[in-house]
Amino acid sequence: MRKPIIAGNWKMYKTLEEATQFAEEVKGLAPDPEKMDAVICSPAPYLAQLVQVLDGYPVAVGAQNMHYEDEGAFTGEVSPVQLKDLSVQYVIIGHSERREYFNETDEAVNKKAKAALKYELTPIICVGETLEEREAGNTEKKVSTQVKAALEGLNDSQVKQSVIAYEPIWAIGTGKTATAEDANEVCGAIRKTVAELYSDETAQAVRIQYGGSVKPENIDELLSMEHIDGALVGGASLKSDSFAKLLEAGANA
Repeated sequence: MRKPIIAGNWKMYKTLEEATQFAEEVKGLAPDPEKMDAVICSPAPYLAQLVQVLDGYPVAVGAQNMHYEDEGAFTGEVSPVQLKDLSVQYVIIGHSERREYFNETDEAVNKKAKAALKYELTPIICVGETLEEREAGNTEKKVSTQVKAALEGLNDSQVKQSVIAYEPIWAIGTGKTATAEDANEVCGAIRKTVAELYSDETAQAVRIQYGGSVKPENIDELLSMEHIDGALVGGASLKSDSFAKLLEAGANA
């Protein structure tokens, strides 16, 4: 039985005051960590504050991005060493917005996944297709290619520790959502790809999230699907009440 994981991705929203208030409101609402994992992925400037506020509570803190080098002359970047030093536990890798707007390649995603695991950060590795690719019938091919590239060089144990997030690009921030059946089908294809690369045991152990206009109104149906183990949530994670409802759904899945 895979434990559900709900991760909120705040993107480039909130002030420090708003972030702190949110953490104060949700820290006592998170369900039993034996039932599910709850994660807040905030803008980098707020990571240290959130770690402090949430210390001792079952809500983990994650970063939205990082560089794959330990240190160096990379102005504006954050390293896995720095994230580990802050007691950050998760990091989003290869989000579609990073790929589209910041030219993040499959090779970079792979390097970041390896760096995260080296420092015991759990990578949330994002994959997904465009609307054009879906309409052309290339969804499974595109997603499988991204999964293979992201996991290259990782061993079974490292893959089991990772989280894969299927986020159809056409459903992110658009209000459009893949049907639960469609999302489950693609998540199943991801699991099949992992089985082909590693083993059935590894494929059954890795957790696969769905991301794309997830909200309290559709979370139950999504989590009822065989291959969907949680959600990577954007807009609905910005308000504490809706995020708490998502966590409740995860605990009851």
